[in-house]
Amino acid sequence: MIIEATINLWETVAKRLLPTPTKFHYEFNIRDLARIFQGIARVAYAYEYKIIEKSSRLKEKIPVTQYMIGLWRHECERTFVDKLITNKDKKDFMDMLNKCTKEKFREITGYDDDQLMTDMLFADFQRDEEVDEYGSVISEAPFVYEACPSINAIKKRVNQRLDEYNEKFPAKKMPLVIFDDCLFHLLRTIRTVNSPAGNALLVGVGGSGKQSLTKLSAYICKHRFFQI
Repeated sequence: MIIEATINLWETVAKRLLPTPTKFHYEFNIRDLARIFQGIARVAYAYEYKIIEKSSRLKEKIPVTQYMIGLWRHECERTFVDKLITNKDKKDFMDMLNKCTKEKFREITGYDDDQLMTDMLFADFQRDEEVDEYGSVISEAPFVYEACPSINAIKKRVNQRLDEYNEKFPAKKMPLVIFDDCLFHLLRTIRTVNSPAGNALLVGVGGSGKQSLTKLSAYICKHRFFQI
C-alpha cells in the first residue's frame, strides 16, 4: 500500500505543481520516489534496533502500521515540501498528502483521521555515547534515524550540541536561539548531510542563518566543514 500511495502522490504532485520561470526547479522525477524509500529504508535497515517494532524514542508505543504511515508521511514531506518556495504550494501539497493518506490507508487500517494525520519528526542523533564509570567514552553514539519524542526533547538535545560546539570552538562561538523554525531547518540539513550522497542548495536572505546551521549540522554529524 505504501508503494501504491507514493506513486499516486508523486503523480498528483507532478501534475499540479508545475514549473514556472520562478519555480523552474519544480521538476518531480523518479529520483523523488527513490528519496522517499531511501528515508524509509534508513529506519527499516537498522533492524538491530527494532525501531519500528518498539516505537523507539516515542513516549507511547504505537502500532507498527501507524509508525510506518508516520514515517512515510515524514519522508514525503522532506522530499516534496522542502523543494517548494511558497506557503500556498506547501499547503496544496499537504492537502494532497492528507487526501492520499485517507484514501489509501483509512479503510485498510481502520484508523481514524487523528491517527493517520501524523506529524512525526525524525532525527539520527538522539542516542548517547557509552561511557564507563570514569567518564571515558567506550563507544561513540550511533547515528540511528528514528522518530523524535517531542519538539522540546529534540530541541534540548540540539542546544546541548550547540553548547558543545561553542565550548570546542570558543573563537567561533555561535550564539544561536533554536526556535521552532530554526529547529526544523536544522533537522532538514542534518538529514541531508547524513544521507548517502546527500546535497542541498540553501536559499535565503543574507544573515538568516544558513551558514551557522550548516556548521552546526556538520558538527552534529561529525563531518568536516569547509568553505571554498
